[in-house]
Amino acid sequence: MPPPIPRRPRNPVRLLAGVLAVVLAVLLAGCSSGSGSGSGSGVGASASVPAWAHGMGTVRQAQLPAEARRTLGLIDKGGPFPYAKDGVVFGNFEGRLPRHQRGYYREYTVRTPGSRDRGARRIVTGQGGEIYYTDDHYNSFRAVLR
Repeated sequence: MPPPIPRRPRNPVRLLAGVLAVVLAVLLAGCSSGSGSGSGSGVGASASVPAWAHGMGTVRQAQLPAEARRTLGLIDKGGPFPYAKDGVVFGNFEGRLPRHQRGYYREYTVRTPGSRDRGARRIVTGQGGEIYYTDDHYNSFRAVLR
């Protein structure tokens, strides 16, 4: 029986590089699946996502709460709106939406059942036709796909 062939010790740097390459490939595959970023995307890989919505979570209009769909209907009709602050300039001070000049975005209240005030839900529209929905008072947004 021939003597065993001595194995070279594994290079830890090469091993780590290989593991990182696999992890990166898995992450990139997940990002390109069309699911958007963030939870509750609701958009399949075959859905067409407008350029302004790339890189963020998305939600189809039909999957929004009924109150949000009613607010969108009012926006489409130009009102009348139930809250005095509906249609005011949204400043984007949190910087969670793409940066534009002041006045580019407008915000509208989405009624929250059981809330005694305006609640945390809003729809924000952009002059380029963008529609965003937040249910956590501007901490996160999802692009609304119609």
